[in-house]
Amino acid sequence: MIRQTRFTGARVVLSSGVLEGGEVAVADGLITAVGGPGSLPETPGATVHDLGGRWLVPGFVDMHVHGGGGASYTAGDADQALRVAAFHRAHGTTTTMASLVTATQDELLRSVSELAGLVEDGVLAGVHLEGPYLSRARCGAHDPDLLREPDRAEVDALLKAGRGTVRMVTLAPELPGGVDLVHRLVDAGVLAAVGHTDGTHRETQAALAAGASVATHLFNAMRSVHHREPGPVTALLQDSDVVVELINDGVHLHPGIVNLAFQAAGSSRVAFITDAMGAAGMPDGTYPLGPMTARVEGGIARLADGDSIAGSTLTLDRALRTAVRENHLPITDVVTALSATPARALGIADKVGSIEAGKQADLIVLDEDLKVDAVLWGGRWVGDGLDA
Repeated sequence: MIRQTRFTGARVVLSSGVLEGGEVAVADGLITAVGGPGSLPETPGATVHDLGGRWLVPGFVDMHVHGGGGASYTAGDADQALRVAAFHRAHGTTTTMASLVTATQDELLRSVSELAGLVEDGVLAGVHLEGPYLSRARCGAHDPDLLREPDRAEVDALLKAGRGTVRMVTLAPELPGGVDLVHRLVDAGVLAAVGHTDGTHRETQAALAAGASVATHLFNAMRSVHHREPGPVTALLQDSDVVVELINDGVHLHPGIVNLAFQAAGSSRVAFITDAMGAAGMPDGTYPLGPMTARVEGGIARLADGDSIAGSTLTLDRALRTAVRENHLPITDVVTALSATPARALGIADKVGSIEAGKQADLIVLDEDLKVDAVLWGGRWVGDGLDA
């Protein structure tokens, strides 16, 4: 039997703008129709939810997240991965990547193999390897003793262990073999992301020419802009094919920098991410981040043995509120950066990322304060939803 749900009286956020008093119909896990007030035909037997002017936005897509809710993808454990996905789903992230950090080859092989099953089951969108091919000078919260130069046999083994689920690899292109690695990844259908790099503007351009198409948490853990050596940031912002990740938690980036990136790249090239670690949603304390340890004070995660920021405790619903209220960005642009742009970068925009007929019924109901009231994932409520 097809389960039918209909939303009315919603402020539906579409790529083209906000549809006031909009209606959205859902059946069998898919969006079947979208229209203005009273435009959709009555559906006998459907459950109708009058949202009374609340917001209806597409489920968020987080292409860079390590953990949350006290659990971590970096543990390479399926049970922990399920807890992470469930935690972020409750905050509106209906599509999530599983980001790993630098580790030994054996540990990465085990983690990739374990998480591949959850990608195949549709719980995760893919696996993201953030390292180990990163710059020691810009290692951030990665263990510098485990960083290494790209090795073709090692990369091939990781891709094989992932059974086609490794979707993205972050690398520093200035390393010996860095540009060759970009070619290898692109040939395998894997996104090559530039990050944790001390590379020059020219070295970054070489990676982009080879097919790199994502900037891993732009500005963070990369050479800064200088008027005589603009470094990677300028090259990444200027390339119209590059999607730039931004961590909009008020810690990683000044609001002026977030707005600058939007002005330079536009919402079609900005992807808000969390880069969250296991402490997201948890009290202050000490938490593991791969082989490293992070301490969280006042919601800010830093390495226990230094001052480097160690991921975040962000959720994407908070990133949305910050972008609208503090960055004063239009909600349509913000939602695009939270959903459509990362979905397109990951090659899944035909299924998720916007409210359109034929796409998966991943929807978030937000109240007037832009806080999550309910989440629909594949046509089913997360928790009690609006049926409580």
